[in-house]
Amino acid sequence: RHPLVEPVGNIGEQLQRHILMHPARPEPRSVHPRTARAFVKAHDVFADFIQQQTRRHRADVENMVRDVERVILDPRQLGEQHAQILGADITRIDELMDILRTFSPAGVFAKDLKDCLALQLDDQGKMDKPMSILLDNLHLLAGHDMAALAQKCDVNTAYLMDMIGDIKSLNPKPASNFDHMVVQTAIPDVLMKKQAKHLGGGWRVELNTDTLPRVLINNEYHTLVSGAAKDKKDREYITTQMNNANWLVKSLDQRAQTILKVASEIVELQDGFFNYGIEFLKPLTLKDIATAIDMHESTVSRVTTNKYIGTPRGIFELKYFFSTALVSSDGTAHSSESIKARIKTLVDDEKPKAILSDDALVDLLQKEGIDIARRTIAKYRDMLNIPSSVQRRKQKGREEN
Repeated sequence: RHPLVEPVGNIGEQLQRHILMHPARPEPRSVHPRTARAFVKAHDVFADFIQQQTRRHRADVENMVRDVERVILDPRQLGEQHAQILGADITRIDELMDILRTFSPAGVFAKDLKDCLALQLDDQGKMDKPMSILLDNLHLLAGHDMAALAQKCDVNTAYLMDMIGDIKSLNPKPASNFDHMVVQTAIPDVLMKKQAKHLGGGWRVELNTDTLPRVLINNEYHTLVSGAAKDKKDREYITTQMNNANWLVKSLDQRAQTILKVASEIVELQDGFFNYGIEFLKPLTLKDIATAIDMHESTVSRVTTNKYIGTPRGIFELKYFFSTALVSSDGTAHSSESIKARIKTLVDDEKPKAILSDDALVDLLQKEGIDIARRTIAKYRDMLNIPSSVQRRKQKGREEN
């Protein structure tokens, strides 16, 4: 693939492939070690952890567990179809599941959410009759119907809240504890920083030289190899590879300059965001950037995908700065992302006794000059994982008490 499409973490790998293939070798001169991606797959680590525990059991079950690991790592889906794949009776699958359910971390081979929580509570010695009833009525917990839940569990409110606290301390996805072992750092392709006032102020945008591959064609080696070529086929092959090496060097330079050009324009247009925060993010499209820098829209799309910029506000994918516009009656355009941020701020600041309905949010935003429909508020709320006003009233009321 063209280097323009590749994220910086893949460039080092692409260079190595070309170096191994080409007699006219591009020589890496200063490739930063961070460009070579090294990460541990959580899936493999988890499988190894499970395999260590299978060794504690008899050989026939151990072999069967390994077969299961090859077929599927989601025990919730174990059933008759996998019994057929493994060539085993369904009763043997049940026997296997009884063993797997004893594995650590507790709950990792549960059948469903309720079973997962029950295994963890049992492991902690907290699985009594009221807790069992609570697990049978998780729908009431989700609906914050504490009165009905306390009645079913036959406990008072204080005891119920302690039980709910125990539930909240559990991990519904026990294997996710292994996710921290995945190392995939976003490496910025470009960096921006404040420019001194005596230099004109504003922002300075530059390529991240620590991750920028620098390559040169080894012409001396090319001459040596060309001189040793005896027939036409060898000479044509060397010429082709020399052309490929030159193409790679030019492509890397084009990639760097194109990313810098696009990033600089984004920084100029989104100056308000970098100075004051997300509520000042302007609506922006790929076409806006393409027109401004006289480049095709598809090229801008490739440049901004999986390419990152390091800013005083953190590292962002270049795609982050593009969002749709909501145009008010006075012609003012607002970024959808900035409106989402404003909705989140309003909800975070609301008082338990003054919960904002979607209609109330519409009124507040209209007073700020943002014309928005109630259904759009509801849509943005869902995207932000913000509960409805009814649910928030129950949640915040409980927290206040």
